[in-house]
Amino acid sequence: MHRVDIVIIGAGVVGLAVAAELSNSLTGQAIVVMERHHKFGMETSSRNSEVIHAGMYYPDGSLKARLCVEGNRLLYQFCKVWGVPHKRLGKLIIARTAEEVPVLESILNQGLANGVTDLELLEAGQVRQLEPHVAAVAAILSPSTGVIDSHALMYRLEYQARCQGTMFAYRHAVTMVERSGAGYRLTYRGPDGQSDWIYCDWLINSAGLWADKIPSWLGLDVEQAGYRIYPCKGEYFGVSNAKSGLVSRLIYPPPLKELKGLGIHATKALDGRLRFGPSAFYVQDLDYSVDEEHASEFYRAIKSYLPFIDLADLQPEIAGIRPKIQGPGDPVRDFVVRHEVEHGLAGLINLIGIESPGLTSSLSLAGMVANMIGKE
Repeated sequence: MHRVDIVIIGAGVVGLAVAAELSNSLTGQAIVVMERHHKFGMETSSRNSEVIHAGMYYPDGSLKARLCVEGNRLLYQFCKVWGVPHKRLGKLIIARTAEEVPVLESILNQGLANGVTDLELLEAGQVRQLEPHVAAVAAILSPSTGVIDSHALMYRLEYQARCQGTMFAYRHAVTMVERSGAGYRLTYRGPDGQSDWIYCDWLINSAGLWADKIPSWLGLDVEQAGYRIYPCKGEYFGVSNAKSGLVSRLIYPPPLKELKGLGIHATKALDGRLRFGPSAFYVQDLDYSVDEEHASEFYRAIKSYLPFIDLADLQPEIAGIRPKIQGPGDPVRDFVVRHEVEHGLAGLINLIGIESPGLTSSLSLAGMVANMIGKE
């Protein structure tokens, strides 16, 4: 049985960023990160496009808009200071037909409203100059979009937190959370399979795909609160041949309706490899396999803007699962970042529905959590 000041559940990129920030800003606090896997970032944080987003898609006044724009700047700064591999490649959001051009204009206006100041609307000839192998009648150029080595980022955040005294409890699965006086009692199963308890004053719920369990254990109606997680799977296919060199930037079609996803887009890995995805479909089971038969679906989507791609070029790569809090057919939902005082749970900060642009927003999310605790 142990007592600490702060417990963070989940060692994904957001949990690690929160640990690094809190250990820096709240000196002298005993902080523990609890993670059921044997190392950090084993789920959503390591199974994504590794894109540093600029923040042009998200609605006015949303946390996603504000935290992404701020996080973009913070993340590039962090990469420079800490030597995290990254490339500011730039991105084209394309219109494949004249009918899609108004969508680009809408995205451009939304980006300006969100504070993304470097976007530029390009005509077909300008697109061809930048990317001669891309079929598009127009595009938005986003110079501040890039890619990052997410594992290196998480390693640096963990290192920073450790150096500042944060303790990491890997292979410690939280199985119950209860109120205990003014704080919380967490029951967990350790590496030896035995149960034990830890007490804390502040509990940061950064459990990703499992984040709805913590408020449920504490008596909140997760349906009514809008905290229910709907796992949404996305698969990726890659190109391993020389065709990867025919594109130098990230290429995105217009986003899917209601921001279910950003469509099957083309990204560039740090090694120059071309990769496509993610798709987006809701699932019940957390299965990370890639169905090779879905290659034809990818091919049809990609061929509309990269005509040089053949079906035989596509090889299955990875799959990721997003912790969405919008169910099938529901309108777009914002991040939940909430100190649950109104629910009578002072000291509990829920981070729920942290999907894209969660990686880009990780440092700004951490700052937001630190401010919530600092005010108390």
